[in-house]
Amino acid sequence: MTDTLTVLGLESSCDDTAAAVVRHTVGQPPQIMSSVVAGQTALHAAFGGVVPEIAARAHAEKLDHCVEEALEKASLTLRDIDAIAVTAGPGLIGGVLSGVMCAKGLSAGLGIPLIGVNHLAGHALTPRLTDGLAFPYLMLLVSGGHCQFLIVHSADRFTRIGGTIDDAPGEAFDKTAKLLGLPQPGGPMVEAEAQKGDAARYAFPRPLLDRQGCDMSFSGLKTALLRARDAVIVQNGGLTQQSRADLCAGFQLAVSDVLAEKSRRALDLYMAELPPEPAFAVAGGVAANKVIRARLETISNEKGVRFLAPPLALCTDNAAMIAWAGIERYRRGERDDMTLSAHPRWPLDKISPSMLGSGKKGAKA
Repeated sequence: MTDTLTVLGLESSCDDTAAAVVRHTVGQPPQIMSSVVAGQTALHAAFGGVVPEIAARAHAEKLDHCVEEALEKASLTLRDIDAIAVTAGPGLIGGVLSGVMCAKGLSAGLGIPLIGVNHLAGHALTPRLTDGLAFPYLMLLVSGGHCQFLIVHSADRFTRIGGTIDDAPGEAFDKTAKLLGLPQPGGPMVEAEAQKGDAARYAFPRPLLDRQGCDMSFSGLKTALLRARDAVIVQNGGLTQQSRADLCAGFQLAVSDVLAEKSRRALDLYMAELPPEPAFAVAGGVAANKVIRARLETISNEKGVRFLAPPLALCTDNAAMIAWAGIERYRRGERDDMTLSAHPRWPLDKISPSMLGSGKKGAKA
């Protein structure tokens, strides 16, 4: 097996079309040679959320352009690529299928290996791409469609110790933005409004904090915000800018309180396994929220555990993490062939029961 691998990664599980080139030489840190992401925000803006059919068509149109741009930025050609890694799930099936078919065509045409990657594994392994983090570590994967605590034992073994039983936090942020008349993507919009608001003005619940364990729920929190908004409108004859900012601040504080407490419990479970180099990593789009990130870092510091969060560009969906996860699989001798399927659901933990429900940005796993 060659010491140096150059892998082209493709990502199309939701509403970001992405391609990236990652190179890795054994014994050296990996190098992200290029990372291209083509967003679809404008295409879905009028609908208040991601429309799967529109997303799938956009992926089919943009994938080849993203590949060309990624290769150009890396100063490479397709002949310099050793393998193709592609998100094979979980996610919106039309988008996943677009990426898988593109990857199969490239693999067959170039005569190089094809590697199917679990999108969640891409997020979970990102700290190894950016910081060379040693196993085992605790990962909080928190995004638009997923939220779960994972103990990452190796590149192919994950233990889920908690997760959301309904909406993921990112989905709750998006729905909150829609309820308050803010544009999508909702997460950054709610965060920006919250900076101008008083988080103490409105009282929101902290779901499941009265129960043991690390499972979470955010659907009721979204409903509480809806009721608070309606009460404000009735009382004041409308929703003022300040009231909207206060609602955003209160909602964001409630989410961060839940994630902080559940992270504290997850860290206790993880530390009970006596990891030699304890570390707590967070990834996914919601990890870009500065307030939530700061709360999680504080909890980690209190526990004496190293805290890691990827650069913001690697928190959201991207193909560099897919290329790296593909390299991890390749190094273990794993390959796929033309029978590779697109999976709407694909749990990382192969033993624990799947979490119930399906978020609008992809099936939970």
